[in-house]
Amino acid sequence: MSSKFRIEKDSMGELKVPESALWGAQTQRAVENFPISGLTVPRSFIRALGLVKWGAAEANNNLGLLDDKRAAAIKTVAKQVSTGDFDAHFPIDIFQTGSGTSSNMNTNEVISNIATEQAGIDVHPNDHVNMGQSSNDVIPTCIHVSAALATHEKLIPALGHLYRVMKSKADDMSQVTKTGRTHLMDAMPVTIGQELDGWAAQIDSSINRLQASLPRIHKLAQGGTAVGTGINAHPDFGKAFADALAKETDIPFTANENYFESIGTQDAAVELSGQLKVIAVSLMKIANDLRWMNSGPLAGLGEIALQALQPGSSIMPGKVNPVIPEAVCMVSAQVIGNDATITVAGQAGNFQLNVMLPVIAYNLLQSIEIIANVAILLADKSIATFTVNKSKLDQALSRNPILVTALNAVIGYDLGAAIAKQAYKEGRPVLDVAKENTDLSEEELKRLMDPYALTKGGIQKR
Repeated sequence: MSSKFRIEKDSMGELKVPESALWGAQTQRAVENFPISGLTVPRSFIRALGLVKWGAAEANNNLGLLDDKRAAAIKTVAKQVSTGDFDAHFPIDIFQTGSGTSSNMNTNEVISNIATEQAGIDVHPNDHVNMGQSSNDVIPTCIHVSAALATHEKLIPALGHLYRVMKSKADDMSQVTKTGRTHLMDAMPVTIGQELDGWAAQIDSSINRLQASLPRIHKLAQGGTAVGTGINAHPDFGKAFADALAKETDIPFTANENYFESIGTQDAAVELSGQLKVIAVSLMKIANDLRWMNSGPLAGLGEIALQALQPGSSIMPGKVNPVIPEAVCMVSAQVIGNDATITVAGQAGNFQLNVMLPVIAYNLLQSIEIIANVAILLADKSIATFTVNKSKLDQALSRNPILVTALNAVIGYDLGAAIAKQAYKEGRPVLDVAKENTDLSEEELKRLMDPYALTKGGIQKR
């Protein structure tokens, strides 16, 4: 920003604003009042602010409240705001007034100043840009609009990509048999394809949960104005606004049938955040499974080799680490923490207004963005590219005493337990020990304890 200043004034008086700044007095007051974190309104939220101002001008014009010239000027600049042309002029810290009034007025002032200059007529930030609106319905609406757009356009496609990559890899690994593990201890055999199918089912359920929550995100507060009664807005404004925005974005936005819910609570945002937390939990489970399977390569499980992406140590030559799964785990931890913040903030609905709206917006949008980004990386740089150490898998299977479980229906649990314990104690293949302690032939034992056949379940019969 320029070191030169101009004088702006609002209802509280005059103050200096950087000469090159497109904002006005109320934005400047917020800049000076909240030098807290350096975290500013994210791009996806600025996009929503621009779209909301565009939709409001469109609705007010259609309802005969805003003249054609001013409406056109506001809509032109609002579109530019939504596409990122003026992001540098949205400097306010996330930790600001709980209603987000500062960010609403920031938007009003930027659009007002540019529209006035471009159209050559007075476009007032409150009377025209903010017509029929309050920060108390604009910011909740922007939370829903930004979250809906990010979920529809980025998160669900990213999870869909991850799901498809997992299913494709599962097909490739459908006959690759390995030792299953429960409690991190050897268990009955599974295929790597079955493991991947389990992960894919988690992701598919995640997509379904998101889609089940979105209808409540699609309901907008716009039209409720200050407290939910719709004071100073045309009775048809909310519907006209939602219809315009739905047509513009191709997302089925509607006016909430009860504005008091939309303004006094953030329950829909808390719900969506909860679904994001579930996704984070799923991703952490998958990432940790990959880390265990990749561990070693000599002293760990060494079942698979993840794609080598970068050197893993500044002191140990040749070391390579599972960097993508580690990043997935950190994203998951961040999203779980964000959900805790959103949960606490969601409780701040005091009477007719929630007063932690900006921090809800920031955390919700960050969670959506980082999950979407890391899901693509997990798909392309871990799932699609890992290779299998077949000899290591086969070696572990051949010495797995738990295979004796398949003989339960033939020799009984007690004899099976004795065979397993002897095999463990002597470090011998369970096949050899079973051959010594039963009347079953080697061929029959091999058939009954065939690892791949056991992955299909059922009761083994003599």
